[in-house]
Amino acid sequence: MTRRSPESIRSALQRTALYGGGFLGPFGGGVVVSILPEIGDDLGVDAAAAASSLTAYLLPFALVMLVSGTLGARWGRTRTVRAAYAVYLVSSLACFVAPTLPLFLGARVLQGCSNSFTTPLLLAALAASTPKKHLGRSLGIFGAFQAAGQSSAPLVGGLTAEIDWRLSFLVIALVAAALGLIGIPDAAPDEPGAARPRLRDALTLPVLRMGVVALLGWGALGGLSFLVAFRAEDDFGLSPTQRGLLLTGFGVAGILTARLVGGVIDKIGARAAVVIGAVAGAALIAAAGTISLLAVVAVAWFAAGTAGQFILVGVNAAVLGSSGPNRGGAVSVVQALRFTGNALAPITLTPVYAISPAAGFLVPAVLLAVAAPLFMPRDNSPV
Repeated sequence: MTRRSPESIRSALQRTALYGGGFLGPFGGGVVVSILPEIGDDLGVDAAAAASSLTAYLLPFALVMLVSGTLGARWGRTRTVRAAYAVYLVSSLACFVAPTLPLFLGARVLQGCSNSFTTPLLLAALAASTPKKHLGRSLGIFGAFQAAGQSSAPLVGGLTAEIDWRLSFLVIALVAAALGLIGIPDAAPDEPGAARPRLRDALTLPVLRMGVVALLGWGALGGLSFLVAFRAEDDFGLSPTQRGLLLTGFGVAGILTARLVGGVIDKIGARAAVVIGAVAGAALIAAAGTISLLAVVAVAWFAAGTAGQFILVGVNAAVLGSSGPNRGGAVSVVQALRFTGNALAPITLTPVYAISPAAGFLVPAVLLAVAAPLFMPRDNSPV
């Protein structure tokens, strides 16, 4: 039996840590979803005030991510990721001990800001350490870990709240510490005289077009979970637990199919995958919002999770598979627009749903089917 060298073990651990970082970001953001009443009771506020902890994490996360990839590339990818995990560790411990809501919200802001530096740089590191012909598959695995983090966060938060909701943040702190100690694969040194990464190199027209696709893909698919919950209660009378099980299907589908989707993208190309995901996703969202059979709604929402992976993994593969001078900054911009779509969906679609529940689903479905294929650049377009 051949013994593995310490260097090969270290390399395998760092590769695993890339995917672990993909899990931690969505998990840290969503862990409060199911424990808002407990947080409010402990901090002396109502659940609505405690819900601001979601915005405190997600808004800075999306805004800072516009520049975090470029700044991280300037400062050094490995150094920046380690520093970001250190801040994530400290801010998670601050959440663990925070005695008041303002202090808790401040710690959540720091969590979101630090996560904005890990997500794009982990994707860039994954692309740099993966042969281009296998990039889609690796990004699919990363997407599966992200889906797992998002799907499991409410459950884990609820389970820890049976003892003490603060334990969720202690677990997050320990995971961040472990990931920071392991690190990520070393980046290749810059060539002598190489230009520093610039934000303008990331804000190219193809990158912005792909950012719009990511915005539509996440806003019109994953971002519609709140409308699915509304309809589950209004039309089918589901209890909170039943609604939660229904919504979980989207993330479970992403976990189960993201790796397979990545392999398909390696074969057919990113643009074809995005078109497939947009058209199929639009049809599934329309079905989930208009068909009066609960079983059909559940199956459509589950399948929409796979359609979402076609779009999101496809967009990431297109950005990271390019030869642009600032790929880390480019994927940072695209991811920022992706989460902007998630943030805009409730604000823009809730009034539409109030006027016509069917239109609340059909409007984003039409936008997704028509606009996403139009905005997605061809696979050979410069980024």
